[in-house]
Amino acid sequence: MLRVLTVILTLAAALPAAADSPTWTVQKRSRVRLSDGSFALQIKSEVWQPRETALIVCDMWDSHHCLNAVRRCVEMAPRMNEVLARARQAGALIIHAPSGCMEAYREHPGRQVARQAPPAPDLPPDIGQWCSQIPSEEQAVYPLDQKEGGEDDDPADHQRWHARLAALGRNPKGPWKAQTPLLTIAPGDAISDSGVEIWNLLHARGIRHVVLLGVHTNMCVLGRPFGLRQMARHGKDVVLMRDLTDTMYDPARWPYVSHFAGTDLIIEHIEKYVCPTIASPDLAGGQAFRFARDKRRVLMLIGDDEYKTEWTLPEFAARDLAPLGFEVMILHSDLNDKNLFPGMAEAIRQADVVLVSVRRRLPPKADLDALREHVAQGKPVVGIRTACHAWCLRDAKQNEAAAAAGRGVWPQFDPEVFGGNYTNHYGEGPPTEISLAPQAHEHPILRGVDVGQLVGFGSLYKVRPLAETTTPLLLGTIPQQPPEPVAWTNRAGPRQARVFNTTLGHPRDFTQPAFRKLLVNALFWALEEPYPTGQPLEALLPAAQP
Repeated sequence: MLRVLTVILTLAAALPAAADSPTWTVQKRSRVRLSDGSFALQIKSEVWQPRETALIVCDMWDSHHCLNAVRRCVEMAPRMNEVLARARQAGALIIHAPSGCMEAYREHPGRQVARQAPPAPDLPPDIGQWCSQIPSEEQAVYPLDQKEGGEDDDPADHQRWHARLAALGRNPKGPWKAQTPLLTIAPGDAISDSGVEIWNLLHARGIRHVVLLGVHTNMCVLGRPFGLRQMARHGKDVVLMRDLTDTMYDPARWPYVSHFAGTDLIIEHIEKYVCPTIASPDLAGGQAFRFARDKRRVLMLIGDDEYKTEWTLPEFAARDLAPLGFEVMILHSDLNDKNLFPGMAEAIRQADVVLVSVRRRLPPKADLDALREHVAQGKPVVGIRTACHAWCLRDAKQNEAAAAAGRGVWPQFDPEVFGGNYTNHYGEGPPTEISLAPQAHEHPILRGVDVGQLVGFGSLYKVRPLAETTTPLLLGTIPQQPPEPVAWTNRAGPRQARVFNTTLGHPRDFTQPAFRKLLVNALFWALEEPYPTGQPLEALLPAAQP
């Protein structure tokens, strides 16, 4: 059964705005617990007065000990600056909160704006303290393992980055001295990292709505004295701007998802247990911000007469991919002409990764050429079960005739893309025992996969020998036969497209959490676009003085 996410739409009552006063209509997103224990997505529309709104910019520092965190901050800052400018112009209060950097602003007028606010009569006694949890979170399972700090740098780049910071006289473990210069601090803005000062300022200005944006969501944005938890627990109407934030999360740690999916999991946690979220277009128009390397658009091509993937893959997409932020488009072969996948070429051009579950289909040449171009551009492919004989018939003469008639035929798809050598399969028999391939235990696709709980329920495919470019991950064994690879990676085409293939995919395989986790990990691995090792750092280095 497909998992259905309930969405509740409500319209909040709001006082009419003055005729000459601009207003914002924000869409506050939260998740409410239903009677069965599940959560429903709730969208609540509210009208805000900008002059009753404050935006707090959390820890957008001029540097950081994690190089990738700096890269993401630099990428996000221009959109954030645009949002701050539009909010400021509309009358909102902007509070810059680069924690630990107040010395750089000792004489700045923005510090005086924060200091001069009179004491608030409702000042909470603990508002100056870090907050690690609020009562509503006590029964929640925190969605990320961040015990090691969440750094996701390439080790060589990380070492080089710290050496450069030290050469600038910065402490590599805490190199921040100011807010990033990519954000404008305008006259009238406030500067403070004090929960007491910020609370006083909010009261003095009659602020009703507080928006947190900045980094890092799972640490500072949640826990600072001016962060989401303190604001929420003491009754402020606080929200997170979910598209202008970033986590400290390393995909090598549980739950072994991409960095960006990790951020989405933290946002979901916040929406369930802390406060609602909004997106930057609510205040500034335009498009929501998205990191260039956050690629999760999946196209599933399904045309299989044997293994029921027209049922198992959509269910997998709804249950396992949608909660991780994947945008999944599914194209089934046409019921009247099984060689047609309506809209195939355009769908491939829009996809970040193509998952193939197809058996002996010959689509129009232009459609299959789009898949060839996808691989040639270095874009990833994932295959399951019959994908190794997806785009050809058994008989060479039939393939030639189909090609002459304008059909797409790709007999070498298996060796050229998957690096495989499919010849046939063993007959039906006992389930296939699955084991790790030599030296595969540290591969990222196998993180969190309990191989001991994985069984192959379909007949074992004969695929040996694999190409030298492949990396075997899992082996399958049946009685009295040599082991065969059942999962491996490859690099295909001139741009070394990331490719994963598995000959598993029987309907019963999908009932196993280990198999579904394998596919989830394979998609994340295929989509990973790491920063080039050794990339020049000059544009990211802070000045010697703040």
